[in-house]
Parts: sequence; structure tokens; C-alpha cells
Amino acid sequence: MPDNLTAGEARDDNTPAADIAIVGAGPAGLTAGLYAVRAGRSVILIEQLSPGGQAATTWHVDNYPGLPHVSGADLTMKIESQVREFNLQVLSGQVLGMVPGAPHQLDMATGNIKARAIIFATGAKPRPLNIPGEEEFRGKGVSYCATCDGAFFRGLPVAVIGGGNTALEEAEFLTRFASKVYLVHRREQFRADKVVQERVLPNPKLENITPFIPRRIVGQEQSIQSLELERPDKTGKRELSVKGVFVFTGLNPQTDMVKNVLNLDEEGYITTGDDLSASIPGIFAAGDCRANQVKQIVVAAGEGARAAVMADRYLQTMADDSSC
Repeated sequence: MPDNLTAGEARDDNTPAADIAIVGAGPAGLTAGLYAVRAGRSVILIEQLSPGGQAATTWHVDNYPGLPHVSGADLTMKIESQVREFNLQVLSGQVLGMVPGAPHQLDMATGNIKARAIIFATGAKPRPLNIPGEEEFRGKGVSYCATCDGAFFRGLPVAVIGGGNTALEEAEFLTRFASKVYLVHRREQFRADKVVQERVLPNPKLENITPFIPRRIVGQEQSIQSLELERPDKTGKRELSVKGVFVFTGLNPQTDMVKNVLNLDEEGYITTGDDLSASIPGIFAAGDCRANQVKQIVVAAGEGARAAVMADRYLQTMADDSSC
């Protein structure tokens, strides 16, 4: 394999570019890369944006073993730094599709990459509300990342939509800047862990608005004016005067590039066996893009390690034992 492979570089179609290609550079992908290169495999890790994935946008992580009270950005930066010490090759680019074969091929906007095994660790992105005004005011008051945009709302009232750990933790972060944070959830009770609720909900800047469902974001030109709400049983409505709406209502898996190739569940997550192998031999999935019940940074990292070990074992069993 070339020492300095770059996106779009011409390749010999008869020669795999790597033993293992990893798609996604969040905690799952970075950890998979670490384990794969330590196993002596030639590895290419592909990230569409910057390494870290969705985890890098989390402002406070207090449940990652050995690293209490660290930001998601700091945590993923530490993992990336450790991985780069092993000279893992990282490419920036977008994977558009996959063609199974021997080797498998990843189709990219800038060319193709071939690998004998592939690990998909593409993660998931925030799920939109799909209500009037959301798209219109995206980036003009509607946000999906408090860490990224919270400082723009200093001294202003905002609403946070959601009831899980992420919603409450991001609401807590926003109290550093906002004059008031309305925490809107469609159920009476929040889904966040008890320890998170006990830490966050007593904050005097927070006001719980439950049970209510967002129906419309109202604004003019470049700014939001209010958020219209309705009770789930349609017995009442409410309008909040806010300048920002932060949405944390779940995730959509980033699996479009394999939706017609690999088996996915009804929500679009990649289904795997216990060894994290997907429906095609030599293809594995790890982290938030995989159909699992626990979406946590530590789980993603653990799955990344397992996927790399299983990919290495798969390569050992291949009839063609050649390497790049």
C-alpha cells in the first residue's frame, strides 16, 4: 500500500488498498483503528468531517471510566491523539456506497477504496422535529448542539426539546449563557438517568414544561420569536417566548450508503451477529450506527475494539492470506 495515500489517488483495481477500512472517526471508529493497527493490519480510516463524531459535541461526560468530568471534545481528542501515535492513516471524504466483493469497495466522491474487511462506525445524527419553522430557522436559532451554539444566546431565553440524558445535560450547559431554559418533554416524566435528573433539574434557571409537544417555531427574517406547544391529548396549548430552540429528541443512524446492501432494522440501524458481523462476510458495524440498545460513548469504544478484533480474525480465516 502506498505510504501516503490520498483521496482520489489512482489505485490498482486488482490490489486492495488496505486490509481493513473503517468508515467513521467517532469513539467506535477511532478505537477500531487503534486495535486494527496494533494487530499489524494496514488500515485506512475515513471521516467525512472532523474526528470525534457526535461525541465531540457533548460538553460534559462524567461516566467514561478513568476520565471523569471531561468534555466530549477533550475525550475524543485524547483518543485521536493516541491513535495517531500508531500512524493510523486518516482520510477526509464522504462514502457514498459500498460494492461487496473480494476485496470490498467503498465508493467515495473523490475515488474508490478497496479493503478486505470493512468496519462501519458512522454513528448517528440528531433527529429533527419536522415541524413548521424548523428548517427555516436552522442556524438562525434552531440548533442541535448546545456546545456549538450556546454562547450565541447569552442573556436570552431558550427552549430545549427532549427528555433523555442528552437533553438534560445540554440544558444544564445552556444555563451558563441563557437567561432562562425551558425544558420541553412530551411525557410527564423525563427518561434521563436518575443521577442526571438529580443534578440538573434543581437548577433555578430551568423550567420544566411537561407534557407538551412542539408544534411550530415562529419567527421573522433572521430570528426566532416563540415556540408553539400543544399537550399530547390536545387539551391545551402554550406559547413560549424564546430566541433559541435546541433539539435533542433522538438520533438517526448514518447508514444511507449501505441501505440497499446490508440488512438494516426498521429504524435504519445495521443489524449484526454477536461478533458484530453484518449480513455480508467481512463487513462489521460498531457504535451508534449498529442496532443495539445502549447508545453510550464507552459502549461505542468497546464495540470498536471488538469489531477490529473480529475483522482481524476474519482475515486470518480467509483462503487468500495475502496482505497489502
